[in-house]
Amino acid sequence: MTVIFILGGARSGKSRRAQALCEALSLKRIYIATGQAFDVEMEDRIKRHQQDRDESWTTVEAPLDLVKAVETHAEPDNVVLIDCLTLWLSNLMHRERDIVLETANLIEALSLASGNIILVSNEVGLGLVPETPLGRAFRDEQGRLNQKIAAMADKVEFIAAGLPLSLKG
Repeated sequence: MTVIFILGGARSGKSRRAQALCEALSLKRIYIATGQAFDVEMEDRIKRHQQDRDESWTTVEAPLDLVKAVETHAEPDNVVLIDCLTLWLSNLMHRERDIVLETANLIEALSLASGNIILVSNEVGLGLVPETPLGRAFRDEQGRLNQKIAAMADKVEFIAAGLPLSLKG
């Protein structure tokens, strides 16, 4: 079992890199999607991601219950791609869920998983300080979540301009 964490900015090539790593393995491919289409622009983004994957992928929608999806699908014969933690965190915050508890549960599920898992997340702390309290709270929670995932992952890569930089492993 290997946990790989792919981190980067918007449009950096994170998802493309994660998908390529999954497709290099001769395992059943599970795509755990955390995004939800609340508007036309997001519908288009989701469709583009779906079009990038061929029929070898099974898609599981898990906008909130990521832990259950990991527990169900992270098996020895599978490679699981979670795309992405940023949207999952946003979903949790908008529903006022306990972020500390949800994060701890996810870390535990990842630690106990028996399959290969690749997680994608945005690095949101490199830009401007958000203007709103919610924006700042989100940035801070995302930073904490990323640190915890990076600490437990076997390998961590930062993607910039489509190029991977190995941070760990």
